[in-house]
Amino acid sequence: MAHLRVASVNVNGIRAAARNGMSGWLDAADVDILTLQEVRAQDEHLEAALPGWHIVHDEATAKGRAGVAIASRTPALAHRTDFGPDDFDSKGRWIEGDFLLGDRPLTVVSAYVHSGEAETPKQIEKWKFLDAFGPRLAELGADDALAVVTGDLNVGHRPLDIKNWKGNVKKSGYLARERAYFDRFLTAAGETVIGQEGIGRGMVGELSDTRVHISETDGPGLGWVDVGRRFHGEVEGPYTWWSMRGQAFDNDTGWRIDYHLATPPLAERVVDYRVARAASYAERWSDHAPVIVDYSY
Repeated sequence: MAHLRVASVNVNGIRAAARNGMSGWLDAADVDILTLQEVRAQDEHLEAALPGWHIVHDEATAKGRAGVAIASRTPALAHRTDFGPDDFDSKGRWIEGDFLLGDRPLTVVSAYVHSGEAETPKQIEKWKFLDAFGPRLAELGADDALAVVTGDLNVGHRPLDIKNWKGNVKKSGYLARERAYFDRFLTAAGETVIGQEGIGRGMVGELSDTRVHISETDGPGLGWVDVGRRFHGEVEGPYTWWSMRGQAFDNDTGWRIDYHLATPPLAERVVDYRVARAASYAERWSDHAPVIVDYSY
């Protein structure tokens, strides 16, 4: 049985990553499709870092910030960057590419959700992105389509996804409202969403000191699959991001915030999932590790 290898990674700047060891890793990884987040560069920089690859890229409005791309061994059949309402600036944060998995269409997304900051305008931009996320998942997953959303989604969904979750319950990345979105994304299609706090349909979350209704979870599950959690089961991690400061990497005090979210028909084709954690701190070329998944056809 053949397989398609899809890897995703927040490179924390493609030029720095290429200088610091990404190219060597990629030469050995045998990847077919590579999704990139936080590219922070222009087309020519990507082409220099990934010679011989076919690349689709969406730069952020602000130069040197964000940026998402999909690099592939064969050209994408089509690609799109439209995401969310017209008044929302999603540039550099969402790009879709269409490919073939055997003889079936496959949509691969590279997504970079805002990191946010609780109770600041930065968090409002994150809410806008997450508001747009669910409707697009519903569209991509219609009619038993094969689709996967990969990338740095900047939310640890459950306590297993963050080493120090108790110390982060009031911080962006682990806010109750953020996790509620993921509860709906990952609840079976059509089923009532039961949040982690035991609140069902119409779950609420914290925003400042006010309890607010979250319409995005007021509805049935969308049925997507967290490939990493399904593959590894109920274990801590495996984490995908560690701070560059202190001993976080050496102590494996990390966050699992890089995902492959797949439609159920695609999730059934997963034959391998792994996080390519560097062997040592000195060998890191990003603060994130690549997530690599093999999909059979």
